Amino acid sequence: MTLTVVDMHTGGEPLRIVTGGYPNIPKGTILEKRAYVRDHLDHLRKILMFEPRGHYDMYGALLVEPDLPGADLAVLFMHNEGYSTMCGHAIVALGRYAVDERLVAPREPLTTVNIEAPCGLISAAVEVTDGKAGAVSFESVPAFLFARDRRIDLPGYGPVGFDIAYGGAFYALADCRQFGLEFGRNRVRDFVDAATALTNKLKAELPLSHPDHADLAFLYGTILTDGQDAFSDTPTKNICVFAEAEVDRSPTGSGVSARLAAMHAKGQIEIGRTRLFESIAGSRFSGAVARTATAGAHDAIIARVGGRAYYSGRAEFIVEDDDEMGRGFLLR
Repeated sequence: MTLTVVDMHTGGEPLRIVTGGYPNIPKGTILEKRAYVRDHLDHLRKILMFEPRGHYDMYGALLVEPDLPGADLAVLFMHNEGYSTMCGHAIVALGRYAVDERLVAPREPLTTVNIEAPCGLISAAVEVTDGKAGAVSFESVPAFLFARDRRIDLPGYGPVGFDIAYGGAFYALADCRQFGLEFGRNRVRDFVDAATALTNKLKAELPLSHPDHADLAFLYGTILTDGQDAFSDTPTKNICVFAEAEVDRSPTGSGVSARLAAMHAKGQIEIGRTRLFESIAGSRFSGAVARTATAGAHDAIIARVGGRAYYSGRAEFIVEDDDEMGRGFLLR
């Protein structure tokens, strides 16, 4: 078995793009492909994401044949728990990758790359200068506020207020100060414990629904914010803890989309105004409400999120027949 990859990062968040070694994926919708890979090829995800080749917070992308008309490529996202429905940092990286690898013909000053994800079609705009790809912004699927100003009694923390918003995936949004946390003071571990506690409680007690497909209706994680939701020229900080307590090093593209949807629904940001979002690692994405939309019965927005991705390496991985540990394990 030989698996080849290109490694990139967006705002410090890794993306391992599979370039070879997977068998052909049967034709079907993107959600059917996601289900097939999950049910039949999950051992390959573990080889690439888990130790000794990856780590607890590794993230990956598998390019598959697109099904939607107008899509230039399609992607399945993978992480420590399984397969997500949207990933903004991956879209930023894949936009640059698609231009550099000539998966789409480059055009200056902007090249459009239409990427089919499990949540729908994402339009990425890649800056191109002298044939080289640079910064990338994207417009995602309709994002909306699902649950507003809810409260829950969280063991170990007491009453906690939160919203739930969708930006290609569902997130709980909560002010970190409710947990006694402050960016720059508390450990990342403290944020992870608080976010995970809220995610687990809400998964057990608050059912979700999505107008397009039941496979999209699950809580992906919790984003703890600095509480600075009202528009300002000062960046607002957040940490996204998703999947199985995985920590995003970037501000989280789908999370920024979800936060913008909540902010707009609450009258905290106007159409066309750009806000900066800062991650736990200090990297930044730009985010703006491009226009309003609908998602079933929900008032929604189309978010525009921008960032920059960089290459970090290329690799060829093998697994020897008698290497049980080489099939993947996790420690944390």
